[in-house]
Amino acid sequence: MSEIYDDQTFFKAYGKLPRSLDGLKVAGEWPALKRLIPDLKGKKVLDLGCGYGWHCQYFAENGAEVIGLDASEKMIAQARQKNNHQNITYVVGSMENLDFPSEQFDFPSEQFDLVFSSLTIHYLADFPKLVQDVRRILRPSGQFLFSVEHPIYTSRKEQDFIYDANGQALFFPVDNYFKTGARQTHFLGSPVEKFHRTVEDFIEPLLENGFSLRHLVEPVPTSEVIQQFHWENELRRPMMLIISAEKKIMTPKNHDEN
Repeated sequence: MSEIYDDQTFFKAYGKLPRSLDGLKVAGEWPALKRLIPDLKGKKVLDLGCGYGWHCQYFAENGAEVIGLDASEKMIAQARQKNNHQNITYVVGSMENLDFPSEQFDFPSEQFDLVFSSLTIHYLADFPKLVQDVRRILRPSGQFLFSVEHPIYTSRKEQDFIYDANGQALFFPVDNYFKTGARQTHFLGSPVEKFHRTVEDFIEPLLENGFSLRHLVEPVPTSEVIQQFHWENELRRPMMLIISAEKKIMTPKNHDEN
């Protein structure tokens, strides 16, 4: 994943996206995501795939100590420039290796109150491993909150509507939903590999690894954002999925059950 985001042509195009320029206020899913964020005062937060650091800045401004992790050196450089709060530490590193200490980062067990990720996990090949790693580094009752591209949206590599001869969107097709795995898509004019999963593929690893499901949300943009960017078609199919899960406190009884 880091390779494409460190590509100069792709990164220049990414920098022109509305959320790259104006942050969370133009992120269609942000109002729904914000409602699920727990109290942050005095808490420790890890943002996986932090990008430009917009969420890190929000966490820090609301009282948290934050580590922003991203595999892209260019992303981290932008984050340090745009969202350089004193309570944020930015680190270049991959969420694929949270269990592999290095000179750059080392995440001991039960260190964080919240592990967060925004629109990054669909680039990851092994989600169950990530769940195991997140559970290890979360404190008891800590939360794992993340957003991904919706499985309906990722089922086809085209990730687009079917259009008529006049360019009008007819419908959004779903195909190969149960054929999970890599999809060779195009994003900002470049080939990008993403991984399609079903809703079950997101939920079951959480339940199997000692999490309880708190929320599952399919967000829609606010009417203001729809009007501003002419996103009327965003109401015709889900583009994103938000999941909130809590690390269960293990007692001798439920530990034996797992």
